Amino acid sequence: MESPSGTLRAVAGAEAAGGRTDRFLADSFQGLSRARVKALIAAGLLSRDGAVLRDPSAPVRAGAAYALAVPAPAPATPVAQHIPLSVLFEDSDLIVVDKPPGLVVHPAPGNPDGTLVNALIAHCGGSLTGIGGEARPGIVHRLDKDTSGVMVAAKTQAAHEALSRLFASRAGLERRYLAAVWGLPPAEGRIEAPIGRDPAERKRMAVVARGGKPAVTHFRRVEAFGTTAALLECRLETGRTHQIRVHLAHAGHPLLGDPVYLRRLPAAARALKEEMRRELSGFPRQALHAASLGFVHPTTGAALRFEAPLPADIEALLGRLRALAG
Repeated sequence: MESPSGTLRAVAGAEAAGGRTDRFLADSFQGLSRARVKALIAAGLLSRDGAVLRDPSAPVRAGAAYALAVPAPAPATPVAQHIPLSVLFEDSDLIVVDKPPGLVVHPAPGNPDGTLVNALIAHCGGSLTGIGGEARPGIVHRLDKDTSGVMVAAKTQAAHEALSRLFASRAGLERRYLAAVWGLPPAEGRIEAPIGRDPAERKRMAVVARGGKPAVTHFRRVEAFGTTAALLECRLETGRTHQIRVHLAHAGHPLLGDPVYLRRLPAAARALKEEMRRELSGFPRQALHAASLGFVHPTTGAALRFEAPLPADIEALLGRLRALAG
């Protein structure tokens, strides 16, 4: 849904009297969320009968004339960059992509450009109708730079707010990952352990005894490669930073190639011949892939589900593990 701009006008009827001004205006102007209306009121862009009104909770006056000035979406701060994207789905509300490994999601210190956001701004162009008054995509969840797979981004303020609520509540949300790990985990299991900042190294996350957030990961063994490694399907009951990587490392089965949570080679790796150990331990990223994502469309209510095949590097890794186990 396109976000309106210009001066929007509404006259309050008797039925609206006494209600909150921000709620009345959000109901009156299609495409403007209540949060956006509140921000505009706080910026002094609302008048009531010609006088500026800055209180979004002010009671509506029957017969009063309201005028809300809505600026056109400003150009996005991140610049548009033409980076190839594998688009799985796109409509006027959202876009779903298969993110390749090595692509950072959002500009940040150390990665000011060349990100998924830069690519989406270039790809979507004028169909980005404004998130918080800026023409940019709405990121509602993230994948680590070196994690590949399915991601969704919003193109409108309304879709961004709806998807954010969905990901926060997890109602009807499906997120399935594939992970290649060291050792032979049980056929299936549930890891429940709180996650917080590692007290000894603040850039890392860790399972912590106090101060962490509840975290639950379910896993199922898809394929075993002797006792050396396994391919797991992981499903998230919660969505903490680095959750799968932290939980599996904590369980004694760190991801192959994980540069942060694989601090010492497990026994399964040390038992290998040196050449194979060097090859497998040299996998250049964490072997983690967001294989599928399912959710309810924020506008149509349709149930959507998208899958992304394993990228070539993980397929090649599994091939070497199969050869080793065979």
